Amino acid sequence: MDTLLLARLQFAATASVHFLFVAVTLGLVTVLVGLQTAWVVTGNPRFERLTRFWGQLYVINYVLGIATGIVMEFQFGLNWSGLSRYVGNVFGAPLAIETLVAFFLESTFLGMWIFGWHRLRRGVHLALLYGVALTAYASAYWIMVANSWLQNPVGYEVRDGIAHLTDFSALLTNPALGMALGHVVSASLLTGGLLMAGISSWHLLRRTPDHALFRTSLRIGVVTAALAISLVQGFGFAQFGPVGAVQPTKFGGNSPDSEALVAEWTTRFGPGDYLPPTLASVGLGFMILIGFGLGLLWLLVPLLWRDWIIRLRFPLWLLMLTVPLPFVASILGWISREVGRQPWVAYGLLPVEQAVSPISPGLMATSLLGFTLLLGGLAVANWVLLARHAARGAADPALGRPPARPDADDAQPEPAFV
Repeated sequence: MDTLLLARLQFAATASVHFLFVAVTLGLVTVLVGLQTAWVVTGNPRFERLTRFWGQLYVINYVLGIATGIVMEFQFGLNWSGLSRYVGNVFGAPLAIETLVAFFLESTFLGMWIFGWHRLRRGVHLALLYGVALTAYASAYWIMVANSWLQNPVGYEVRDGIAHLTDFSALLTNPALGMALGHVVSASLLTGGLLMAGISSWHLLRRTPDHALFRTSLRIGVVTAALAISLVQGFGFAQFGPVGAVQPTKFGGNSPDSEALVAEWTTRFGPGDYLPPTLASVGLGFMILIGFGLGLLWLLVPLLWRDWIIRLRFPLWLLMLTVPLPFVASILGWISREVGRQPWVAYGLLPVEQAVSPISPGLMATSLLGFTLLLGGLAVANWVLLARHAARGAADPALGRPPARPDADDAQPEPAFV
C-alpha cells in the first residue's frame, strides 16, 4: 500500500468518527436550550430534571468529542504538509477563527454552565447555555467555511507557488457553503431528536418510575426529529444546483461543462482520471434512501395524541431501531461530499498526490493504526458512558446535583480554645 492511500484512509476514519460526536453535540445542545428555557420560564421542576439528564449525556459526548477533534487537526501537519504549505494561508484562516473564537468561547461557557448550577441566578445560568449553543453553531459555521473553500476555492491568488487570501468575503459567500451548512445543522438536529426519542422509548418500554419525564422527552424528540428530517431533505436537494455549478464533475462526466473542465485539467496537470470514484455516488444514493425512510417519522406525530405512541408500544421499538440511521447517513453524506471532489484536495487547484506528506508507507501505516485505535477507543468509551448514564434514568443525575447539606451536628461551631 502506498502513502497516499494510507493517508486518505486515516483522514476518512478520523473525520467520520469526529463528525458523529459533532452531530450529537449540535443536536442535543439545541434541545437543551429549549428544556432549560422552559424550566426558567415555567419553574416546572420536570424541565430541570430533563435538563440535568440530557445535559449530562451532552457533556460526556462533548468532552470525548474534543479529543477526536484534536486528533483530526494533527493530520493537517503530519499527513498533509503539501496542503498546509500551498493553501494554508487561505484554508487556515477559518480554521484559526474556529479554534480561537468559537471553540475556546464554547468551552469556557460550557465549563461555567457545568459548575454554575446552584451558584448563579437562573437567568445567568441559562444565558451561559445560550452562549454554548451559539458558539457551537459558530464553530460548525467556520468549519464549513473551510471545507467549502476546498470544495470551491474562491477569493485567492497564487503568488510564488503559494495561494494567498485576497477576498475574505468571498469565503463567506461561497456557493458551496449555505445549503451545505443548513444540511449539516438539520442532520444534527435529526440525530439529537432521534437519540432523545430512542432513549426515552427504552425507558418507557421498561416502565420506569420516571414515566412522566420520559413521556415528555419522547414527545420532544419525535417532534424535533420530524421537523429536522424535512429540513434535511430540503437543504439536501437544494444543494444539487449550486454544487453542480461549481463542481461539474461531482455527479458524472457527461455534461458539456464537465467535459470542458476535464479537458482543461488535462492540459494543466497532464493526463489522468479526473472523475470521482463510484463510491461518491453510492454514498449519495444510500444517504438519500435513508433520508426518505426517515421521512416516515411524520407518521408517528399523530400517535402522540392521547399517548397512542406509548400504548401501541411497537412505535417505541421502531424509534429505538432508527437511532443508528442518522449516524450512518451522516457518514455517507461526508463520503459523498469529500470523495466527490477527488482527485483534488482543493477542487481544480491542488491534486491529492501533491498534498500528502513525503513520508514512508511504513510510518504512515503505523500512524493509521495508532490513530484508528485511539479514535476507536474514544468512540467505544463514549457510547459505553452514554449507555450507562442513560440507563440510570433521570432520578438524580450528577450534573446539577444540589450540594450536600451538612448535618445538624456538623453545622454547630467548634468550641473556642482559651
